[in-house]
Amino acid sequence: MSGKPVADLITTGIGQLYTACPSPSPADDDRGLERSTFNPELIPDAALASRDGELIFVGPEADLEDAVEHSDAIEVDAAGGLVTPGLIDCHTHLLFAGSRQDEYAMRSVGVSYQEIAAGGGGIRSSVRRFREAGSVELADQATVRLQAMALSGTTTVEIKSGYGLSLEAELKALAIIDELDGEVPLRILPTFMGAHEIPDEYRSDRNAYIDLIINEMLPVVQAQGIARYCDVFCETGVYTTEEAERILTAGQEHGLKAKIHSDEFDAIGGTEMATTIGALSADHLAAVTPSGIEALAGSQTVGVVLPGTTVFLGKEKHAPARDLLEAGATVAIATDFNPGSSTFLSLPLMTTFACSLLHMHPAEAMQAVTANAARALGFGEQIGKLFPGMASDFVLWDADDYRMIPYAAGHPLVIMSVVGGEILSFD
Repeated sequence: MSGKPVADLITTGIGQLYTACPSPSPADDDRGLERSTFNPELIPDAALASRDGELIFVGPEADLEDAVEHSDAIEVDAAGGLVTPGLIDCHTHLLFAGSRQDEYAMRSVGVSYQEIAAGGGGIRSSVRRFREAGSVELADQATVRLQAMALSGTTTVEIKSGYGLSLEAELKALAIIDELDGEVPLRILPTFMGAHEIPDEYRSDRNAYIDLIINEMLPVVQAQGIARYCDVFCETGVYTTEEAERILTAGQEHGLKAKIHSDEFDAIGGTEMATTIGALSADHLAAVTPSGIEALAGSQTVGVVLPGTTVFLGKEKHAPARDLLEAGATVAIATDFNPGSSTFLSLPLMTTFACSLLHMHPAEAMQAVTANAARALGFGEQIGKLFPGMASDFVLWDADDYRMIPYAAGHPLVIMSVVGGEILSFD
């Protein structure tokens, strides 16, 4: 026996390997990297090898033979293509019924998101549809959306509940998300978001609904054992900072890691509070203040920017990603896929928006949908980067340079995706 580790999957002929690790070398001839906060490791003429879903070799193809035994491995020839870590969508509301194209039409002629919500539309309209929909219908619609995400290079998806807003409907949502995790070959990470809105039946007694979340929903959600996270929409007209803190700390007491929607329209202190309770991420941040930026930069909480949301809502002001990065905050990017404010499914397109509108360098944008997105989910030690010991999650692209992904603006470049060492198939 050679003593070398034995691979069951190898990928050779990689023209450029973007590992999402920092480069030990000075920046290359890309002048934009002079202003970037991240200089990526790029390995030319590279190869990958994995066994049992874990990477065991990442490096120059010339070193592969001496490093691993692969005579019985499945072999993939990248034919000079680009390989990156699998993309991670760390903020979605993918499970819903129907659409809200009527609201989109209203917004197109100047009616605001807040005005629509105040009139009973928005999230509350999706709640009414969700409660009426059957589980099979909801799962079938979600599966189609997940397939579209996978075709764009996404290998891990966070999915929130939050269109049920009752104990029964929230448990139904989490059960469907759990079912999807077993049926769709992607990594799916469930979030409980019973605090997405105040449901119609509690509009006159919001405190009773908050008590319901804390005293009844959270214990049962914990017992159900599906959700990993608890999220709250902390915003003017939804949940106050004090209410959000009560719910999130109660969630932590029930084993759920905290995440928060904050500073989407107004800065009311949610981002700062999130950093004090150790939340994994604060998401949206279009209205974040210097105080919020400073709090993120001084904490382990990841700032998740959602450029698709501000584009879809027709906003001229976007999250100040450049300020966040230069302050030292960790920045991730997600789609915020949902029926009302962002119907984008493509993370590559989000990197385009991030570069063109938020002034991120492509290296920063790609790190934001890989390594940093993994950190926003508490999975930074398992996924999001390519080096031995990490999960064998990667994407082969019809490109020769990582900068092509944001440049191509969502064009279909994915040749193949691998999740946990398994080549994706939806047959």
